[in-house]
Amino acid sequence: MSNDHEILADRLNAEPAIFKGCSSSQLGMIVGLAIVIWLPLSLLLAWLLGAITMGFGIAGVGVVATVVVMATVFQRIKRGRPEGYYQQWLRIRLQSIGLYRAPWVLRTGAWDIGRTQHAPLSSRNR
Repeated sequence: MSNDHEILADRLNAEPAIFKGCSSSQLGMIVGLAIVIWLPLSLLLAWLLGAITMGFGIAGVGVVATVVVMATVFQRIKRGRPEGYYQQWLRIRLQSIGLYRAPWVLRTGAWDIGRTQHAPLSSRNR
């Protein structure tokens, strides 16, 4: 048995926040999406200006700016909320504009059991 003390936690319930409340996987997602958007856009802009290599610089600045802005947005969305809140929030927003079907019941109003008096009985209940 070793007398060395473990510095890292044995169990974590969630990924630790490393930048503005975002975990490494969230930052990776933001960086990936920012690269997909900024690299072609900046290379096209630089090509139109006649300096292709300048496009990589524009993309770098755009990616860094996007990461800072989006991490701040995520930080505001997640502030004071439970773990996983922003995923549910995003799914509900996407359903409201018709891009995704959320797995939750989002309807409010009166509910009933949906049966009528003339509903047939199953064979096991006869």
